[in-house]
Amino acid sequence: MNIITGTWANKHNVFDNKVDKPNYNYKNIFRLLKEDQKSKTIGIFSTWTDNRVKLIGEKLPAAGQISFDYKFDEYEFDESTYPHDSSEIYIQKIDERVVNETVHCLSKSPPDLSWVYLQYPDSVGHILGDSQGFYNSVEDFDRQIGRIHNSIQHRIANFNENWLLIVTTDHGRDAITGQSHGQQSLRERTTWLFVNSKETNQYFEYYQPSAVDILPTIARFLRIQIPIDSQRELDGVPLIGDVSLIQPEVQLKNQTLILKWKALDNQQGNVSIWLSTTNLFSLGLQDNFIFIRNVSLQNQTAEINVEQYPSTFYKIILQGQFNIVNRFFFVQ
Repeated sequence: MNIITGTWANKHNVFDNKVDKPNYNYKNIFRLLKEDQKSKTIGIFSTWTDNRVKLIGEKLPAAGQISFDYKFDEYEFDESTYPHDSSEIYIQKIDERVVNETVHCLSKSPPDLSWVYLQYPDSVGHILGDSQGFYNSVEDFDRQIGRIHNSIQHRIANFNENWLLIVTTDHGRDAITGQSHGQQSLRERTTWLFVNSKETNQYFEYYQPSAVDILPTIARFLRIQIPIDSQRELDGVPLIGDVSLIQPEVQLKNQTLILKWKALDNQQGNVSIWLSTTNLFSLGLQDNFIFIRNVSLQNQTAEINVEQYPSTFYKIILQGQFNIVNRFFFVQ
């Protein structure tokens, strides 16, 4: 959910695989594309059907009632074809089916935006932990991604198309055995990310990208016009093209919010500072933002006297020429 909404769990409200009460007000990338460019097609190729049914919320009114034009999933429910076993080899077989469907679809009539989800390395990791079996599953995954990459390269070479390929994982593993995850250790929180673009920016090259950076990257590549209210909620930064500022920080000293950010090299212009004392967006409503002032991007700091805006919560928006960053601040 971090990946497809560009926000962290404190916003989208998905903390585990139960997906009990997702907050669909934080729109996923497929919904943003469909709402902005109705003719574009979307596809999902997944070993876990909950990606489509729960995380995307396909056809749910609260999630925008979007439908996938291409969908290849639900294989885990076909136990006659894929009988379940304790070693979860059936997951490996489903992954291979998903890759076959992906390659076939891409070669014939590909969607404009696709999500491919493969599960076996995670499954075998839970069973075996750090082991040769787990390493073998990663090698299999690499081979599968290679097949997808080759299909994309074929389309680039033969159909005059431009493709963005992003490969990532949604979590790491525990540092002791490698069998579990879900806590806050460095290894569990560390993920990797591959991008095929030659237009990656300073942020991608010299800082530490994360899962939430994927949505704004795809949106920029596909030229999706994201509504300003949703833009202000995004926790990520595009990995391609120009970026003005990153790494916002907020502290409260007496009655003053002290704001800091990192201005990327060679970027000029101003930062527009906006403030709200509500979080109505999470309820599907609009926040009332107050424009504070413009300051030079290169200042990398600003202050807001909030004596006239008494609250236990502040939503701060820093808007540069090329991107927007935000921070929530709760008064202790």
